[in-house]
Order: sequence, then structure tokens, then C-alpha cells
Amino acid sequence: MDKLKILVVDDESRMRKLVRDFLVRQNYEVLEAGDGEEALDIFYEDKDIALIILDVMMPKMNGWEVCKEIRETSKVPIIMLTAKSDESDELMGFDLGVDEYISKPFSPKILVARVEAILRRANKIGAAAENISIGGIVLDKAAHMVTIDGERIELSFKEFELLSYFMENAGIALSREKILNHVWNYDYFGDARTIDTHVKKLRSKMGAKGDYIKTIWGMGYKFEVEQ
Repeated sequence: MDKLKILVVDDESRMRKLVRDFLVRQNYEVLEAGDGEEALDIFYEDKDIALIILDVMMPKMNGWEVCKEIRETSKVPIIMLTAKSDESDELMGFDLGVDEYISKPFSPKILVARVEAILRRANKIGAAAENISIGGIVLDKAAHMVTIDGERIELSFKEFELLSYFMENAGIALSREKILNHVWNYDYFGDARTIDTHVKKLRSKMGAKGDYIKTIWGMGYKFEVEQ
């Protein structure tokens, strides 16, 4: 079986080596880029990249610019690394379609665990040939596509995962902890802004049908279609 390719983008060679060494131990093939322009060159040349680990502060093109350009053509999972812990930066990342957001310094083992969690979910989506249809929303897991009343909407990887989980559990109240554990696939330590930000974006893209995602105050959310 071919090794999954991961592109590590960071202008610090020591950081790239640290991440690469941990990923190689888990049998991943690692490609490296020292700046944003090099990262895009590699990304466009190699169509088999399964995931990108992307630093924010870099010369030539920063991580936000790289992420924005990649998202114009691809839904490849992106983990953003940053030395900042500013909430506005994190929210910007989610707005651009970042799947994970990790502040430096971080534990390489935690980073690898999140990489594996994202790739497990991505592979499940790719293997599942299943449609879910509720209330005018059709979610095609095999094609990774969502249509609302026949019109396609563009969702990020995590937004698709979130909507899929909601629709699979229609009518059931889901706690934030349960949603995070299923959609992000790891135990989440922190506040709820990660999931709340994704839900806000998802509702916005769904238009009027965003009202199907009900807020359960003090608990989480429920996907419910009024008859």
C-alpha cells in the first residue's frame, strides 16, 4: 500500500525536521516547503498530497494566502500552525476552510494524532458510497457533495463532516463534546468556539435551511426538519 503524502510548510528547518521525523515514524511520506510560493509549486505538481501542515508566518506568501489559494481548487485537509494564540487568527483560519488549528509550541504526538484522525475521516468519506436526503438537502458522501433543492453548495471538509453527522443523527440532541469527538475524532480540550464557528458558517451557506440546525442552549445542537 502506498504511503500517504503530507506536505509540511514552515520557514524554520528545525520545525520541519521535528514534524517530519514524527510523521515518518508513522509511515507517512513527507514533502517539505520553506515558504508559501514553494508550497504552492509542490501542491500543484503533486496531485496525491493527502494533507497539508501549514505555518502562518512565512516569507513571500503567508499561510493565510496559501490556504486561500488552495481552497479555490481543493478541499485537501489543512492543519494551520501559528505562534500566535489570538482568537481572531483562529476564526480567520476557520473562515478560510482550515480543518485544524494548532498553536506553537505544541506536542508532536498530539499533532500526529490529529493528522491521523483527519485522514481516517477523509478515507471513510472516500470509501462510503451513500446518500443522505432530508428536507431538500442531499448529501452525497462518495462525491463529497451537498445540494439544497437541487443547487450545489460548497462546503469545507469540516463543514461537510459536521452536516453529515447532523443529518445522520436527525432529531437527536447532540452535545458539543459528542460532536467534537465524532467530527474531529479526538478528545477536545478547550472552549466551544471551534464548533460554534463551524456551525455559524455552515448555517450561512445553507441559507434558509440553516434553521434546521437548532441550538440546544447549554448543551449543543440538533438537526431537525419541521414538517
